[in-house]
Amino acid sequence: MTTLGVNGATGRMGRAVVETARERADVTVGFGITPGADAPEAGTDSDLPLYPPESTDEAFAAHDPDAVVDFSVPEATVTLARKCAAADVALASGTTGFEDDQFAVLQETGQAVPLLLASNFSRGIQALLRALGPALEALSGYDVELLETHHNGKQDAPSGTALTILEEIAEYRDFEPVYGREGIQPRTEDEVGVLVRRAGDIRGEHEITLAANDEVLTIGHRAEDRAVFAAGAIDAAVWLVGREPGLYDFGEVVGVGED
Repeated sequence: MTTLGVNGATGRMGRAVVETARERADVTVGFGITPGADAPEAGTDSDLPLYPPESTDEAFAAHDPDAVVDFSVPEATVTLARKCAAADVALASGTTGFEDDQFAVLQETGQAVPLLLASNFSRGIQALLRALGPALEALSGYDVELLETHHNGKQDAPSGTALTILEEIAEYRDFEPVYGREGIQPRTEDEVGVLVRRAGDIRGEHEITLAANDEVLTIGHRAEDRAVFAAGAIDAAVWLVGREPGLYDFGEVVGVGED
């Protein structure tokens, strides 16, 4: 049985992780970490003990987690990473939007404990990334456009997943990203349009369009429920336990891309 902590336990994804874990026999959530007024006094919640971020060390000591699943904001993830490194606790994080100096801290953490960073914990997105390369190779002269849609509360734009997709495209062609278009702006051959929508409670949609030669190829993925990402994050956390320190990728967890 793997014991997990959840950072951002009262957020959209944190709640999904807790709920998904309760349906599994291989993991248990020992505690949650949540900021400010959302956190009752540590240990008083009979359902799930909740701790404020400043009491993370206390939570680690009380519950001895094997790993922590993190869906929060960059500043909170960086602070948590330092505490995980000090306590020898693995960390699986789905937080995105890190600045260079913040990512440097995470790299240091990966030298002390196993750390997995994922812009998306969906197995379908991993399959999409694997399919995208051959499509780009086969349609090398085609225009490429990327559209991503998320709920109205998402802060970073484009999404971390969209940036991961752009990184994959960059493996196959040189391009200049164009973030939205306005006015007279004719398309150039070496650009990829990146379009962002934020609306309602949309879990996550990503669509890549390749078009030319009087034809259109669309490769897309839509998450119907946050449980998709929660299940993947839990799988990643379980997979990390007992591994050597290092920075890991979710593709390694699901085996996508292996020969």
